Formats: sequence, structure tokens, C-alpha cells
Amino acid sequence: MHVFFSGIGGTGIGPLALIAHEAGFEVSGSDKQDSRYIHYLKEKGLTDIATIQTYDHMSEVHADNPIDWLVYTSALPIEHPDAPEIQFARDNNIRAGKRDDFLNMLLTEKQLRLIAIAGTHGKTTTTAMAIWVFKQLGIPVGYSVGAKISFGDMGHYEPGSKYFVYEADEFDRNFLSFRPYLSIITGIDWDHPDIYPTRSSYNEAFHTFLGQSEKSILWQGDVERLGISKSDQYSFLDENDVEISNNVTLAGKVNRLDAWEVAQSLTEVTGKPLVELVEQLNKFPGVSRRFEQIVPNLYSDYAHTPPKILGALQLAHETAGENVVVVYEGLHNTRQHFIKEDLKSLFKGVKQLYVVPSYLAREDKNLSLLTPSDIKDLLDSESQAHTVASELDASLHEAIANHLKDGDLVICLTAGGGGSLDEWLRQEFQS
Repeated sequence: MHVFFSGIGGTGIGPLALIAHEAGFEVSGSDKQDSRYIHYLKEKGLTDIATIQTYDHMSEVHADNPIDWLVYTSALPIEHPDAPEIQFARDNNIRAGKRDDFLNMLLTEKQLRLIAIAGTHGKTTTTAMAIWVFKQLGIPVGYSVGAKISFGDMGHYEPGSKYFVYEADEFDRNFLSFRPYLSIITGIDWDHPDIYPTRSSYNEAFHTFLGQSEKSILWQGDVERLGISKSDQYSFLDENDVEISNNVTLAGKVNRLDAWEVAQSLTEVTGKPLVELVEQLNKFPGVSRRFEQIVPNLYSDYAHTPPKILGALQLAHETAGENVVVVYEGLHNTRQHFIKEDLKSLFKGVKQLYVVPSYLAREDKNLSLLTPSDIKDLLDSESQAHTVASELDASLHEAIANHLKDGDLVICLTAGGGGSLDEWLRQEFQS
């Protein structure tokens, strides 16, 4: 079967394409722009990838090797309802659908039990931690994770495995397509207002997801937030349990919480005692773009919602005390409007803040574009005093270099992807 993946450079579609390739499917794909990740996929053997998304290109691919299934990113029909690749599939009776359709087929065909990690924040790190545990214990597992990891590929199909670990994204209600054997909920806080217009609609989606899961484990705060009653279907954890800090030695409170939840979740699945799982998790090497060091004292982090940002800043302050400098690239202009109130004091405790243009994708065109100066103006007076509206240019490079020379820790909150602050950092400071 020949499967064409549209948006193959994304962290949801790319790993799935790699999984399909390893599972024996013929794979090709496209994306609207080139990126480091596309080069990564090509190195892994997925060579038939084009940075063009047109009707004619699909026609050429189909003529050379008939396409049986078009898998596309959730963002494609939202941004372009009449996208040429979708239209070509319609005109040529090619099966087409989002990634969850294809993954469900694979789970059914290979008889895999799904371990789904869901939540507003912490999904990627928690998913990577679960994969790490399986690998350290030598238990075969397939998986898909939304970031590069040093101990495996972003997506992997393992013949003969019993479980599949999946980062289940709530965007576009993707996670509601699955019926997991085990769901691990990392933390819930309203996000994606373009999909969930109210907090209650967001919470209701998680209610539905939990109802579709055979077993679930979640934090007490989320239990109260969702109004869940105790049952054999759920296991509840206390965020303030002193045993967490007594046993988990990873830096950063959010990392310690994620590790504790993974250890508690996988004791039954792996058949190993909690103490052994915690011991393995204390060796966890981290994930790309989650407090990832680019050069000494310069870090890239994907944090983009207020709770994620606060978690990243807590880790930075735990590492460097008061000497924390932030470069902030908002992920989506729409979200910047949504979190205006949170932005006011979000960066109050940092030494210096640089605001660069937001990374644009899936935008509400009815909203005005918030420039770095606009975002600075949203901050309270105390935060504005140490904030500079910036661009990705030589001036910012010099400012970062001077902070590093002075011994400051510079954490860059960035979307990642082509043309992002993350990509600029790697070009400017790793070359």
C-alpha cells in the first residue's frame, strides 16, 4: 500500500510516516516548507518528500506509483478547505483522512494496546519518559512522540510488540478517535480556543476521552477540575505527595511530576516495582526543544501556554537563580490574543525579556497581528521595564551573546519549525 503524507514535516505526521515506512508501507509525502526534520526523515529512508503541495505534483506522484491513501495534518483542511492534495484525492477516489484514521488501522491490524498520553501540557516529555522506561527495561514497544529523542526515532514500529505509546493531541479533537488501553493525563488547562470556544467544551472533550479509555491515571487537581468520581477505571495522584521529591531527582518540578506519573502508570504494565521505574526515570536524558541546550547556558524550549511557560521558567530559575533571560516567540497570533491577561505578569521574575514576532500558523484572520511592541505593551509596568521588542537579527544575536558572556542563562521559548526562533538559534550559535 502506498500512503502519501501531507504535512510530513510536522511533529504529528512525520513520526507516523516513519512508523508506516518501518511497518512495510510505501511512503511519500509533502510539506509547504523545507525543515531540519524533513532532512532527518530523508536520512531515515523516506526520500520521496517534496516541499511543494499542488494538484499537479500529486498527479505526478500518483502516475509514477498509484497512491492508495492520503493522510493529512489536522491543520490542512482548517487552513485550506479546498487544498489541492485533498481535491486530487477526491477526484481520483483515493482514500483520505487525518492521521488518527491510519493509526487506528495500524493498531487494529497489529493488535497493539494503546497507551495514550494526553493533556494540555507535558505530553511530549511524558511520552518520551514512557518510551525510555520500555527501552531501558528491554520491553519491545512501538511509539510516536512529538519531538526528537536521543534514544530513538520520533516514530517507531516494533514487530512483535504488545503496546504502542502515543502522544494523543487534543487539537482538532484528534484524541477522541482512540479507545486506549491506558490513558495518562498530564495536566488540563484550557487551550485551542479555535477548537474549544469555552473552558467547559475543552473539559468535556477530556471527559469523553476518559470515558473511552479502559484505564486512566490523572492528578488530583484535574480530578477536581473535571468533577470525576472515584471508580476502578481511574487512579488519582496527589501533586503534593512528598514522596515525589523524596524519590525523583530530575531537575525541574514539572519533570519530577511527569516522571512520577509515568512510574505510577507503568508498574502494572511492565510488572516492575515503582522503585525500579523511578530509578530508570532518574536517568532520563531529556527531549529535543524541552529545555534543550543549544550551546552552554543557551536553551530552547517549546513552552507556549502559560502553565508550560511557568514550568520552563521554574526549571530555569532552579538552574540559574535570578540570572534568567528569556527570548519569547509566541506560538500563534491567535493564542497571544487568548492569553493576553496571563501575559501581563508571566515574565515578572526574569532578568531581561526579548519579545520577537510570533510564529504564525492556523491563524484567525479576524484578529489583529500582535507585534513584539504590542505584546510588550500588554505586560504590566514592572515587566515592561526589562522587556525589549526585538527581531531575529544581528542585534538580538549580540544581546544573547553578551548575556552568555556575563554568565546568564538564556531560555528561548520558541515554536520550532522552519523560520522559527529555534531554527535561527541553531543557525546563529551552532554554526
